[in-house]
Amino acid sequence: MLSGATSSAVNPIGSSAVFPIYGDVYPKGFYYVQLNIGQPSRPYFVDPDTGSDLTWLQCDAPCRRCSKGPHPLYRPSKDLVACKDPLCASLHSSADYKCENPEQCDYEVEYADEGSSLGVLLRDNLSLNLTNGMRVSPRLAIGCGYDQIPGRSNHPLDGVLGLGKGKTSIVSQLHSQGLVRNVVGHCLSGRGGGFLFFGDEVYDSSRVVWSPMSRDYLHYSPGFAELILGGKATGYKKLLVIFDSGSSYTYLNSQAYQGLVSLLRKELNGKPLKEALEDHTLPLCWKGKKPFKSIRDVKKYFKPLALSFSNGWRAKSQFEIPPESYLIISSKGNACLGILNGTEVGLQNDNIIGDISMQDKMVIYDNEKQVIGWVSANCDRLPTSKTDDIM
Repeated sequence: MLSGATSSAVNPIGSSAVFPIYGDVYPKGFYYVQLNIGQPSRPYFVDPDTGSDLTWLQCDAPCRRCSKGPHPLYRPSKDLVACKDPLCASLHSSADYKCENPEQCDYEVEYADEGSSLGVLLRDNLSLNLTNGMRVSPRLAIGCGYDQIPGRSNHPLDGVLGLGKGKTSIVSQLHSQGLVRNVVGHCLSGRGGGFLFFGDEVYDSSRVVWSPMSRDYLHYSPGFAELILGGKATGYKKLLVIFDSGSSYTYLNSQAYQGLVSLLRKELNGKPLKEALEDHTLPLCWKGKKPFKSIRDVKKYFKPLALSFSNGWRAKSQFEIPPESYLIISSKGNACLGILNGTEVGLQNDNIIGDISMQDKMVIYDNEKQVIGWVSANCDRLPTSKTDDIM
């Protein structure tokens, strides 16, 4: 319920919650947002992850294994979610999961980078400012994580903000309480930072390129795409693409990755760039006659990429990836390819659009209409409503 108001007295569905995003793809290697949780509320820095549902904080329950985060460990509320609660059921894949303790809901989440969190589900207040001027602090189910194993891409944060489409995700819970539409979106700036939003009040839907969300996958996917380089088909089709804000870089399956690398090498033949084998920032880097200061120095040598989704609608929708959305300039002044081989890190045949390729675009996951959308945008300025022209 809303604090200090009954939900029938207002119509917050015409509202959104907007959070500033901090961080960058390189050199930090991660983004984070601040959530204010508890009563009185305390700040926590969490990793916004469209690849998972559950929001959890490192928690003093007491903590068996916690890494050092920016804030003191979360002190859990006493309001445990019972094992029979539908939110608990939605965290367990099998319908016949056993309740070892009916009073509480135990969870374990595992991530693609081999990190994990083990803990218990409880309810606590999340303080939010909505774009219609209201301040609300609904009680939401979050994880109290008292045993974490850091993954390969371990970030020094207080927890994870699950933005997936499951029942436990914060936006699903806010929607079920009548506070916002079941829409989540983000806008990551190429200069670092950006913003995250819940609800549909901060964009003009007529300007957005929409693609149907595939229902066959747990994750946000517009289905299969063809890889285009410099406006020409590369021959790599049927790439199952997943949008994952929890991943800094973009990943292609082994075949498409090797194909792209050899096309890029061919393109760069005769250009004043050489492979910088001594730079291990990323697997593939190029050096010029002198160190590059920014992508602007080098982007003329690289062609834009695109993923073309034939989505059964009238036209194909294209997700364009200019050079500045697939290259970084390393600390050594070389241009490095921010697209990696996903098969090597255990992604099998999945292809991940990571943060690097979503920069300077607003990406919107509309769980009500079951569509994913994107549009070029200025992500440096926080919107207050859809009348704000940030596109």
